[in-house]
Amino acid sequence: MTATHEVFNQAPPRVDVNEYTEHVALVEAVQTFGGGWATDALTEAGQLVGRADFQHDAELANTHTPVLRTHDRWGNRIDDVEFHPAYHRIIGDAIARGAHTSCWSDPRDGAHVARAAMFMQFGQIEPGHACPVSMTHAVVPSLQVDPVLADQWLPRVYSREYRHDLGDGDKPSAIFGMAMTEKQGGSDVRANTTRAVAQSDGTYLLTGHKWFCSAPQSDAFLVLANTEPGVTCFLVPRVLPDGSRNVFAIQRLKDKLGNKSNASSEIEFNGTVGWRLGEEGAGVRTIIEMVNQTRLDCILGSAAGMRQAVAEAAWHARGRSAFGATLIDQPAMTAVIADLQVEAEAAVWTAMRLAAAYDDDADESAAFRRLATAVGKYWVCKRGPDHAYEALECLGGNGYTENGFPLARRYREQPVLAVWEGSGNVIALDVLRAMMRDPLSVEAVDAEFERSLGRYRDYDLHVERTRKLIAAAAADPAGAPALARRLTESMALALQGAVLIENAPENITEAFLAGRIADPGHMYGVLDSKLDLTGIVGRA
Repeated sequence: MTATHEVFNQAPPRVDVNEYTEHVALVEAVQTFGGGWATDALTEAGQLVGRADFQHDAELANTHTPVLRTHDRWGNRIDDVEFHPAYHRIIGDAIARGAHTSCWSDPRDGAHVARAAMFMQFGQIEPGHACPVSMTHAVVPSLQVDPVLADQWLPRVYSREYRHDLGDGDKPSAIFGMAMTEKQGGSDVRANTTRAVAQSDGTYLLTGHKWFCSAPQSDAFLVLANTEPGVTCFLVPRVLPDGSRNVFAIQRLKDKLGNKSNASSEIEFNGTVGWRLGEEGAGVRTIIEMVNQTRLDCILGSAAGMRQAVAEAAWHARGRSAFGATLIDQPAMTAVIADLQVEAEAAVWTAMRLAAAYDDDADESAAFRRLATAVGKYWVCKRGPDHAYEALECLGGNGYTENGFPLARRYREQPVLAVWEGSGNVIALDVLRAMMRDPLSVEAVDAEFERSLGRYRDYDLHVERTRKLIAAAAADPAGAPALARRLTESMALALQGAVLIENAPENITEAFLAGRIADPGHMYGVLDSKLDLTGIVGRA
């Protein structure tokens, strides 16, 4: 080695760390919301996903992306998707640790909280595989609508065995996907044209084209198609009970901005066999709880991405010096890292509070999560891309490169979580719809605000403004859509403030209220220097 190639003043790779025990906010939130009994399992998973080889697998899975194989060498239609072995190792590890359905297969106090924390850890390092993991988790409430289909499929969904082949009809485990949207409709699934015709044996034959089908390699899918009464939900397996392949023509894989390791596709049904799930014409009602569960996972995934981003930024800033001092000790950088940490903690605490609401079947909790999940999904997921960018910039040119640094990949990943399961306007309008249809949900969310009043004047004033917006929307339903985004944002900040006031350390709460409610800046790094910025950075 010559002197010109001596490498110094570079932070070492952030590998071989425990991503659970070092994530202080997540550890605290798991304990606070009843998942402490899962500490050993979460700690073991944190050690796994923090390993250098696991992180290298994440890089490989996103570098060697899925490939569509429509035909075998003899010309037979097979419609298979080929993945790099690293992808299979990652999703296999996630499923073995119950990141998909542990809260359903082993229900107990804090089960949804523990499962959420497990899901977040794997999604923090490799988010693409989290799509089929999330859908497999979210399908359970919809399957429970039909006792016969539930008996057939739930044991396979609960299995912690992962096999990437489709099998011959006797596979003991299953991964689920979904196919709802079409070219002409997008989020407006009532514009779908896919049709389903009943057969004498109780099955239906489906014909149509789906513009987005997530994880086409899955064993089965929930699909929306039209029958005479309207949009209906169907379970469509890739392999039929006799071991033959169902008609499931994958037209192409989507070339996406990010989310590269995950296969998204266009598919065609042409006499495809499906089993009706729920009543005819009630497809949206049947699948809505699956949508709510995947929206929660979008929040969890965005929060996990924020954790990855700020942890990498803080690690770099601690390991590099410039202009005579370590970056982390320079006031401008301290302010940026602290601000990024406040945003990440607000997301993590909110996500875990929402997960806890799914552990509680009381009417108030059910009402709370109906509205609060949509509010949280809108705000937390939209905050993700800017957060990722600011963290990336902390690494300078290294942050913008793909060679072993994960933040460029994270920056491309974060927008998908805001787009999936309802982009901004869809979610904001869903917030209004929930408020109008279910006044109890407004009362439940407002009760969350109420419990946190009287301690911080700025928060109290914000809740007062939020309540005025809620009243204005209720008084003028026709004009409410013009307020939808402003109202949803205001409710989200009030919700995050309430969760932090009740549960988070005081320095995090005070910084959040100062920087997001009292005097919000337009960029990260503008928190008041009188706040405990050094203490906050320590939590990163």
